[in-house]
Amino acid sequence: MAAIDFYEVLRTTFAAREYTGEELPDAVLYKILDNARFASSGGNRQGNRVIVVRDPATREQLAGLGEPAAKRYAAQVRAGERPLNTIVPSAVTDEQVASTPAPPGLTEPFRTASVVLVFVVDLKVVASTDQVLDRVGVISGASIYPFVWSVLLAARREGFGGTITTMAVAVEPQVQALLHIPSDHAVAAIVPLGKPVKQLTRLKRRPVEEIATRERFDGPPLK
Repeated sequence: MAAIDFYEVLRTTFAAREYTGEELPDAVLYKILDNARFASSGGNRQGNRVIVVRDPATREQLAGLGEPAAKRYAAQVRAGERPLNTIVPSAVTDEQVASTPAPPGLTEPFRTASVVLVFVVDLKVVASTDQVLDRVGVISGASIYPFVWSVLLAARREGFGGTITTMAVAVEPQVQALLHIPSDHAVAAIVPLGKPVKQLTRLKRRPVEEIATRERFDGPPLK
Protein backbone atom coordinates (compact mmCIF):
# COMPACT_ATOMS: atom_id res chain seq x y z
CA MET A 1 0.00 0.00 0.00
CA ALA A 2 1.33 3.43 -0.94
CA ALA A 3 2.29 5.66 1.97
CA ILE A 4 -0.19 8.37 2.92
CA ASP A 5 1.08 11.88 3.61
CA PHE A 6 0.99 12.62 7.34
CA TYR A 7 -1.15 15.74 6.95
CA GLU A 8 -3.55 13.72 4.78
CA VAL A 9 -3.86 11.22 7.62
CA LEU A 10 -4.69 14.06 10.04
CA ARG A 11 -7.29 15.51 7.68
CA THR A 12 -9.03 12.24 6.79
CA THR A 13 -9.16 10.25 10.04
CA PHE A 14 -12.90 10.27 10.72
CA ALA A 15 -15.33 8.47 13.02
CA ALA A 16 -15.88 5.28 11.03
CA ARG A 17 -18.93 3.30 12.17
CA GLU A 18 -19.74 1.17 9.11
CA TYR A 19 -17.39 -1.62 8.06
CA THR A 20 -16.97 -3.98 5.12
CA GLY A 21 -16.33 -7.04 7.27
CA GLU A 22 -12.77 -7.38 5.99
CA GLU A 23 -10.47 -9.01 8.50
CA LEU A 24 -7.99 -6.92 10.49
CA PRO A 25 -5.15 -9.43 10.96
CA ASP A 26 -3.27 -9.58 14.24
CA ALA A 27 -0.07 -8.70 12.40
CA VAL A 28 -1.54 -5.42 11.14
CA LEU A 29 -3.10 -4.65 14.51
CA TYR A 30 0.27 -5.31 16.17
CA LYS A 31 1.91 -2.87 13.73
CA ILE A 32 -0.72 -0.24 14.56
CA LEU A 33 -0.22 -0.63 18.30
CA ASP A 34 3.57 -0.87 17.96
CA ASN A 35 3.66 2.59 16.41
CA ALA A 36 0.89 4.14 18.52
CA ARG A 37 2.58 3.17 21.80
CA PHE A 38 4.99 6.09 21.42
CA ALA A 39 2.20 8.52 22.35
CA SER A 40 3.01 10.68 25.37
CA SER A 41 1.66 10.19 28.88
CA GLY A 42 2.01 12.13 32.12
CA GLY A 43 5.53 11.69 33.51
CA ASN A 44 6.04 9.04 30.81
CA ARG A 45 4.47 6.61 33.28
CA GLN A 46 2.74 4.72 30.48
CA GLY A 47 -0.29 3.58 32.42
CA ASN A 48 -2.08 2.73 29.19
CA ARG A 49 -3.44 -0.74 28.47
CA VAL A 50 -5.54 -2.04 25.59
CA ILE A 51 -7.68 -5.18 25.53
CA VAL A 52 -8.21 -6.74 22.09
CA VAL A 53 -11.71 -8.20 21.93
CA ARG A 54 -12.65 -10.46 19.03
CA ASP A 55 -15.09 -12.84 20.74
CA PRO A 56 -18.61 -12.13 19.37
CA ALA A 57 -20.33 -12.88 22.69
CA THR A 58 -18.14 -10.42 24.59
CA ARG A 59 -18.66 -7.78 21.92
CA GLU A 60 -22.42 -8.31 22.14
CA GLN A 61 -22.25 -7.72 25.89
CA LEU A 62 -20.24 -4.53 25.37
CA ALA A 63 -22.88 -3.30 22.92
CA GLY A 64 -25.58 -4.01 25.49
CA LEU A 65 -23.70 -2.21 28.24
CA GLY A 66 -23.58 0.90 26.07
CA GLU A 67 -27.32 0.96 25.38
CA PRO A 68 -28.56 2.80 28.53
CA ALA A 69 -26.26 5.80 27.97
CA ALA A 70 -26.99 5.68 24.23
CA LYS A 71 -30.72 5.87 24.94
CA ARG A 72 -30.19 8.83 27.27
CA TYR A 73 -27.98 10.53 24.68
CA ALA A 74 -30.63 10.11 21.99
CA ALA A 75 -33.45 11.29 24.27
CA GLN A 76 -31.56 14.45 25.15
CA VAL A 77 -30.75 15.15 21.50
CA ARG A 78 -34.45 14.70 20.68
CA ALA A 79 -35.26 17.24 23.39
CA GLY A 80 -32.86 19.78 21.85
CA GLU A 81 -30.25 19.44 24.59
CA ARG A 82 -26.49 19.05 24.44
CA PRO A 83 -26.42 15.46 25.70
CA LEU A 84 -24.61 14.20 28.77
CA ASN A 85 -22.83 17.46 29.58
CA THR A 86 -22.16 18.34 33.21
CA ILE A 87 -22.98 22.06 33.06
CA VAL A 88 -26.58 22.40 31.88
CA PRO A 89 -29.05 20.19 33.79
CA SER A 90 -31.18 17.89 31.66
CA ALA A 91 -34.97 18.12 31.68
CA VAL A 92 -35.37 14.69 30.13
CA THR A 93 -37.14 12.18 32.37
CA ASP A 94 -36.24 8.56 32.98
CA GLU A 95 -39.52 7.63 31.29
CA GLN A 96 -38.49 9.50 28.14
CA VAL A 97 -35.14 7.75 28.16
CA ALA A 98 -36.75 4.34 28.58
CA SER A 99 -39.02 4.92 25.58
CA THR A 100 -36.20 6.09 23.30
CA PRO A 101 -34.50 3.49 21.12
CA ALA A 102 -30.70 3.33 21.24
CA PRO A 103 -29.32 4.70 17.95
CA PRO A 104 -27.78 1.82 15.96
CA GLY A 105 -24.73 3.96 15.18
CA LEU A 106 -23.82 4.00 18.87
CA THR A 107 -24.04 0.24 19.44
CA GLU A 108 -24.00 -1.68 16.13
CA PRO A 109 -20.27 -1.02 15.39
CA PHE A 110 -19.38 -3.32 18.30
CA ARG A 111 -21.02 -6.16 16.37
CA THR A 112 -19.83 -5.37 12.84
CA ALA A 113 -16.24 -4.21 13.37
CA SER A 114 -13.31 -6.54 12.76
CA VAL A 115 -12.16 -6.06 16.35
CA VAL A 116 -13.05 -4.01 19.41
CA LEU A 117 -10.30 -2.33 21.44
CA VAL A 118 -10.92 -1.43 25.08
CA PHE A 119 -8.53 1.25 26.33
CA VAL A 120 -7.74 1.35 30.02
CA VAL A 121 -5.54 3.62 32.15
CA ASP A 122 -3.91 2.83 35.49
CA LEU A 123 -5.15 5.56 37.85
CA LYS A 124 -2.29 4.88 40.26
CA VAL A 125 0.19 6.50 37.88
CA VAL A 126 -1.94 9.39 36.59
CA ALA A 127 -1.25 12.95 37.81
CA SER A 128 -4.79 14.36 38.08
CA THR A 129 -3.85 17.99 38.68
CA ASP A 130 -7.50 19.10 38.44
CA GLN A 131 -8.71 16.84 41.25
CA VAL A 132 -9.15 19.81 43.64
CA LEU A 133 -11.38 21.76 41.26
CA ASP A 134 -15.17 21.84 41.55
CA ARG A 135 -15.84 20.36 38.13
CA VAL A 136 -15.63 17.07 36.31
CA GLY A 137 -12.03 15.91 35.94
CA VAL A 138 -10.48 15.93 32.47
CA ILE A 139 -6.71 16.02 33.04
CA SER A 140 -6.37 12.27 33.62
CA GLY A 141 -7.35 11.76 30.00
CA ALA A 142 -4.09 13.35 28.90
CA SER A 143 -2.35 10.10 29.87
CA ILE A 144 -4.52 7.83 27.70
CA TYR A 145 -6.24 9.71 24.86
CA PRO A 146 -3.03 10.55 22.96
CA PHE A 147 -2.51 6.78 22.74
CA VAL A 148 -6.12 6.18 21.64
CA TRP A 149 -5.90 8.82 18.92
CA SER A 150 -2.51 7.56 17.77
CA VAL A 151 -4.10 4.14 17.29
CA LEU A 152 -6.79 5.67 15.08
CA LEU A 153 -4.20 7.62 13.08
CA ALA A 154 -2.08 4.50 12.59
CA ALA A 155 -5.20 2.54 11.63
CA ARG A 156 -5.98 5.15 8.98
CA ARG A 157 -2.43 4.76 7.67
CA GLU A 158 -3.10 1.04 7.27
CA GLY A 159 -6.47 1.55 5.56
CA PHE A 160 -8.68 0.87 8.58
CA GLY A 161 -10.84 3.12 10.74
CA GLY A 162 -12.85 3.30 13.92
CA THR A 163 -14.41 5.64 16.40
CA ILE A 164 -13.96 6.53 20.07
CA THR A 165 -17.02 5.42 22.05
CA THR A 166 -17.63 5.97 25.76
CA MET A 167 -21.28 5.01 26.31
CA ALA A 168 -20.47 1.79 28.15
CA VAL A 169 -18.18 3.68 30.55
CA ALA A 170 -21.36 4.90 32.28
CA VAL A 171 -21.53 1.38 33.74
CA GLU A 172 -17.79 0.99 34.20
CA PRO A 173 -17.99 -1.57 37.04
CA GLN A 174 -19.84 -3.95 34.72
CA VAL A 175 -17.24 -3.48 31.98
CA GLN A 176 -14.51 -4.11 34.54
CA ALA A 177 -16.20 -7.30 35.69
CA LEU A 178 -16.73 -8.51 32.12
CA LEU A 179 -13.09 -8.01 31.12
CA HIS A 180 -11.42 -8.65 34.51
CA ILE A 181 -10.17 -5.05 34.72
CA PRO A 182 -8.85 -4.02 38.18
CA SER A 183 -10.96 -1.42 39.98
CA ASP A 184 -8.02 1.03 40.07
CA HIS A 185 -7.93 1.09 36.25
CA ALA A 186 -10.37 3.40 34.45
CA VAL A 187 -12.03 2.45 31.18
CA ALA A 188 -11.29 5.42 28.90
CA ALA A 189 -12.64 4.35 25.51
CA ILE A 190 -14.05 1.42 23.60
CA VAL A 191 -13.04 1.55 19.94
CA PRO A 192 -14.53 -0.66 17.21
CA LEU A 193 -12.03 -0.98 14.37
CA GLY A 194 -12.47 -2.25 10.82
CA LYS A 195 -12.28 -1.46 7.13
CA PRO A 196 -14.60 1.51 6.48
CA VAL A 197 -17.35 1.03 3.92
CA LYS A 198 -16.47 4.48 2.62
CA GLN A 199 -13.34 6.51 3.32
CA LEU A 200 -14.27 10.15 3.88
CA THR A 201 -11.77 12.72 2.59
CA ARG A 202 -13.54 16.04 3.15
CA LEU A 203 -14.27 16.46 6.85
CA LYS A 204 -16.13 19.48 8.20
CA ARG A 205 -14.29 21.34 10.95
CA ARG A 206 -14.26 24.93 12.18
CA PRO A 207 -11.47 27.05 10.67
CA VAL A 208 -8.40 28.01 12.68
CA GLU A 209 -9.72 31.57 13.07
CA GLU A 210 -12.63 30.22 15.14
CA ILE A 211 -10.62 28.03 17.48
CA ALA A 212 -7.33 29.91 18.02
CA THR A 213 -6.94 33.35 19.62
CA ARG A 214 -3.91 35.44 20.51
CA GLU A 215 -2.80 35.95 24.12
CA ARG A 216 -6.20 35.33 25.83
CA PHE A 217 -9.53 33.53 25.37
CA ASP A 218 -11.23 36.67 24.04
CA GLY A 219 -8.18 37.83 22.08
CA PRO A 220 -8.05 38.42 18.34
CA PRO A 221 -8.12 35.32 16.12
CA LEU A 222 -4.93 33.80 14.81
CA LYS A 223 -4.79 34.38 11.07
